[in-house]
Amino acid sequence: MSARPFHLGWFYSKGFGPKAWKHQWAGPKSAVARFTKPDTAVELARAMERACFDYFMIEDSSNVPYTYQGSHDAYLRHSVDTPKLDPTVLAPYLIAATEKLGIVVTCSTTEYHPFMLARKMNTLDHVSEGRIGWNVVTGSNDGGAQNYGRDKQYPHDERYDRADEFLEVAHGLWAGWEPDALVLDLEKGVFADGDKVHPLHHEGRFYRSRGPLSAPRSPQGSPVICQAGGSARGQAFAGRWAETIIASASTPEKMKAYRDNVRATAAAHGRDPDQIKILFLVSPTVDETRERAEDRYRRSLEIDDNEVEYQLASLSRQSGIDFSQFPMDEPLPDTLVSNGHQSMVAQWQGRVLADVIRGNPLNSGSNAFVGTADDVAAHMDEVMQEVGGDGFLLVNSYFSRRYVTEVCDGLVPELQRRGLTRTAYEHDHFRDNLMAF
Repeated sequence: MSARPFHLGWFYSKGFGPKAWKHQWAGPKSAVARFTKPDTAVELARAMERACFDYFMIEDSSNVPYTYQGSHDAYLRHSVDTPKLDPTVLAPYLIAATEKLGIVVTCSTTEYHPFMLARKMNTLDHVSEGRIGWNVVTGSNDGGAQNYGRDKQYPHDERYDRADEFLEVAHGLWAGWEPDALVLDLEKGVFADGDKVHPLHHEGRFYRSRGPLSAPRSPQGSPVICQAGGSARGQAFAGRWAETIIASASTPEKMKAYRDNVRATAAAHGRDPDQIKILFLVSPTVDETRERAEDRYRRSLEIDDNEVEYQLASLSRQSGIDFSQFPMDEPLPDTLVSNGHQSMVAQWQGRVLADVIRGNPLNSGSNAFVGTADDVAAHMDEVMQEVGGDGFLLVNSYFSRRYVTEVCDGLVPELQRRGLTRTAYEHDHFRDNLMAF
């Protein structure tokens, strides 16, 4: 058994949008058509809280992509990363349906002004009574930039330079109200102490903001900062700001190397590395017998023509490179250059394109979590012991209610029985639960 328990989160891939609409367990057309309603996410949040997950992270992007073949047709035909509704509108429904679960919303630093987003997060933390988190993204697709009046996204490293200053401004605004600035003295008629509320007067390279925020300090003081940068610049940003990180690696050795690097970067910024919880994306296949699980896993790797186009369109969106230009049976160039997700593109260079789209890096090789609940729990334990921490972020592209039940009511109880994950929340606030071990 591991020396200490690890954390669990859920990566709500494809954001606030349709889920597994072609899957046999998706339900009737009438149910699929309700993707614009909060029902599915609320059901998942309740199941996650029952299983004592740390947080529910809602992925997002704000454009209908057109990178593949220069058209949005494939994206709309297959629902590739579109459509998506605003996760900050979904969040209050999840907050109302739960009591302890952390709710993390994705918002881009290239699509907001720091004051606007600092105010939004402050409000969400108040209404959730201290359970909100912010997944900080910098934007990667030119289509998203064009929706906001620019021709293309800023260069990769400049996006992180802007994000650094964005976080400086946001944290300055969140700290503008001292913890005891709100007086509420009915006898003296004093609502708040003006001496304890401070303008920011930020004048930077990219942003200006006077401050202070127009609301008092929230229960956590600031949202829990989540981030998912795989590039060297992204990892540097994470080491400075992140409290939990979404990470992807195909082997325990690579997971450990990534974790060690981020922790070293955090220490270089004067931070306690233990205050960063790195959760690795995994997609377990759990069934009543090992044979049934292995059969389901094999079938999950089978890709028909529609799935090939889906995968090519998805790769194109993430990278900003139109993958329709490359032969399926030849190695990709070693010179691929991306202004999007650079760490992903680096993994694809030199590989045969057909192998790239048929691979399943979240659940392959030594990270193939396949079997009974007991098998998978034991394997997760082994991996965490080798990596050193901090936990796993569940993700399933073909999301279904069946999968939620298999994880939350099948796998997690086995993890709890082994003492690997919590059986109750220790605290009321998201950050306190995340940092409890």
